Amino acid sequence: MKKLFLPVFIFHSIFCSAQLSPAVTCWVINNTGGTGFGNIETNVQWVHYSTNNVYVHTTDIPSWIPVGYDWPNNPWFPDSMNYTFKITLHPQQNSGTLVKTPYGHIGLWKNGVSIYNPMDTKSWKDSATWFQNAFYFENNTFDNCLGHPNGSHEYHTHVNPQCLYDKYNDSTHSPIIGYAFDGYPIYGAHAYTNTNGTGAIKRMESSYRMRSIADRKILLNGTVLDSLHYGPALSQYQLGAYMEDFEFVQGLGDLDEHNGRFCITPEYVSGTYAYFVTIDDNFEPQFPYVLGTTYYGKVQIGNTGPNSGFNSITETVASYTSLNEVENITAISVYPNPAKDFLNVQIDSKNRNEISAVLYDINGNLVRETENFVQSNQQTISLNGLNAGLYLLRISDSEQSHSAKILVIQ
Repeated sequence: MKKLFLPVFIFHSIFCSAQLSPAVTCWVINNTGGTGFGNIETNVQWVHYSTNNVYVHTTDIPSWIPVGYDWPNNPWFPDSMNYTFKITLHPQQNSGTLVKTPYGHIGLWKNGVSIYNPMDTKSWKDSATWFQNAFYFENNTFDNCLGHPNGSHEYHTHVNPQCLYDKYNDSTHSPIIGYAFDGYPIYGAHAYTNTNGTGAIKRMESSYRMRSIADRKILLNGTVLDSLHYGPALSQYQLGAYMEDFEFVQGLGDLDEHNGRFCITPEYVSGTYAYFVTIDDNFEPQFPYVLGTTYYGKVQIGNTGPNSGFNSITETVASYTSLNEVENITAISVYPNPAKDFLNVQIDSKNRNEISAVLYDINGNLVRETENFVQSNQQTISLNGLNAGLYLLRISDSEQSHSAKILVIQ
């Protein structure tokens, strides 16, 4: 059986709410300072949050890269980016001019790795008319997790991050695996059939398809090109090699032109707009892979474009502490701490039916306990009637237990 690991920690929260947003709690935080490729600390180093924003600091080096790995057909290697991204906790639909998903990072996987749009940086004969599909032209430079570094030494993926979650699991709703820079979550490939949170689990299907064209002389909007702006013959580069080879067809699949939909998810029981990575029947990336060519929501400044990703914190924030293990898909969070009226214990584990949480006073007397985490990944412990002071929260599975000190205040 998989073992449960929990560090002893005190989480100081100045923002007490019934439940923190998944945009705060989903990140894979490196609490131990563990290093990986290039002797660089991996994943996310810290998460701070305010009432309105979450700040995520990352090296952009995931723990999945083997130490000393050499990318095939690629002269570059990744380096620490030391990014701090700022993501809104209150995303809003953009009802005005839609923002294009630009070159460079457009979002962040939950382990701190940059998400790129479907394009590489080249167009046919540099005419800025037919743009190359990175999955077609660069996939021979991807590692086993479908990521690679670029000339700026920024590691990133253009497509489904297949080492971050189980892409083959079609029996449960996929987890949140990242956030776009408009503040909306990005899920794995499987979800409820119906947007109201009902129906069987199914693979989310893109509403994009390859155009039915014999040559690359007419753009999707009907523009007839002059010969200087023709694209390459299909005999030279097959259909799908260029972005303009695809068209969006409303209702063709489950998702809209942004590659998302408004729906109920396990983390958002009242509903949210959410993006989904798309894969085909063979579990291979399917266009547009993550986000479409535009964002659904309003995009905060400081995260996209040249020299972005170095946001400063100019507001009062709290620190979020958790244990996340990508390989085991296990996370344990306890908040708020100090606590007054309640204590939330959040578990994300494949074996959560074997996990329980018990609260003891300083003399070792049991004062509160929860049911096993079977029906829900979160239990709320009422602190009503408890005296102020130090308590011990013990979280146990069938093999071992670990404790966290909890300070109860009046």
